[in-house]
Amino acid sequence: MTDLCQLTNNLRKTIRSGNLALQALPLCPDISLYLISDDYPKGRLPDDEMLAIMEQPAYWSFCWASGQVLGNYLLSRPALCANKTVLDLGAGSGVVAIAAAKSGARSVTACDTDPLALAASRANAEVNGVSLKLLDNLANLSSKVDLLIAADVLYDRDNLSWLSELHLY
Repeated sequence: MTDLCQLTNNLRKTIRSGNLALQALPLCPDISLYLISDDYPKGRLPDDEMLAIMEQPAYWSFCWASGQVLGNYLLSRPALCANKTVLDLGAGSGVVAIAAAKSGARSVTACDTDPLALAASRANAEVNGVSLKLLDNLANLSSKVDLLIAADVLYDRDNLSWLSELHLY
């Protein structure tokens, strides 16, 4: 099963009418991503769908504004990534990792604990013509990186505990 089929099937486990569409990003127009389509339900959802979303949020199906802004920032300043090893922590849809790769990074790793986010990062990297390494656990990183990026990971207080350890990577 392709990443796109897997992502769509999993999205529909929570949002039955959910579809993915390839979309150019408003704040980072040089990158297109497979994201939840604009026709997703915007009204009240049935209780079972709402609970399913809360239990398994598909964060990867949206591209948050901070990721778009950071991606655009990297693309407009390629020297920040050029010839460097880059790690995008909490990669989600992969927008920041893709921007780093397009900016000339030697190697880019997209790290996320959600296997669907990694599938989204892989599918989105492919459609943008770049290659990413995928990692599901920061502790499994095999070598230090030149640039570690973590956009939108502090929304969850549980993530604060490892913030002080990032210098180790």
